[in-house]
Amino acid sequence: MKTATVTAHFGEWLQGRLGPKGPVVLTTLPCQALQVSAPGDAPPPFAPDVLARFAARLGLASVPSGVTRNFPLGIGAGASTAALIALARAAGYDDSPERLAQACIRAERASDPLMFPCPDRLLWASRQGRVLREMRPPPRAAILGGQWGPPVYTDAGDETFEDVTDLVQDWQETVEQGDLTRLSAVASESARRCTARRGPPDPMAELSRDLGALGIVRAHTGSVRGLIFAPGTIPSHGAEALREAGLTGVLTFETGAT
Repeated sequence: MKTATVTAHFGEWLQGRLGPKGPVVLTTLPCQALQVSAPGDAPPPFAPDVLARFAARLGLASVPSGVTRNFPLGIGAGASTAALIALARAAGYDDSPERLAQACIRAERASDPLMFPCPDRLLWASRQGRVLREMRPPPRAAILGGQWGPPVYTDAGDETFEDVTDLVQDWQETVEQGDLTRLSAVASESARRCTARRGPPDPMAELSRDLGALGIVRAHTGSVRGLIFAPGTIPSHGAEALREAGLTGVLTFETGAT
């Protein structure tokens, strides 16, 4: 066994249905500050028989029995997918990300695209475990965020998301231009639609206005919320403002194209 570490994510740039009855799709927001490693001492969020079948699908005799993660479950950071990927790689898996994605889907029924080298370049069908489109990565951005309220665990059978076909088109067109301001507006609208349909209400719009952020991101299932800034422009009092508003686990990180 070797040690394998997987970068998690901080919610999504956008997520919803591709058409009123289409698949649930997303573009993830990678976060190097949140990671899962294997092997480790914490039990992964899967029963032993699920892990045994997962290993068998990948041609592995077994996977490690534990992981280490530096964030809680249910915040919208892809803990379950990251755990499966770390376990597989620690056990020696080195085949295609597509095959690994299908094994993850069989194990958890809804997956994030963390097995791919640049997951934020993908329009991802999260209940199908497949790439629908490849796009340019978003430009470099700074995120100030934290957790709002209790954990919210993903229900793979829940497809009650807003239609974001228009936002997907806007995202694809705008990412070609590398315009962070316009991309932030797309992300903000996806977050707004999600909050209007799924809740819970949060203080992010007010914080964005008060701190001069470009926009808002959120976990569309999960508790993380964030503000988007150009790199180097997060106000010095920003973290404290989020804590005063009631967010916990406040952090800053950069994401997007280098």
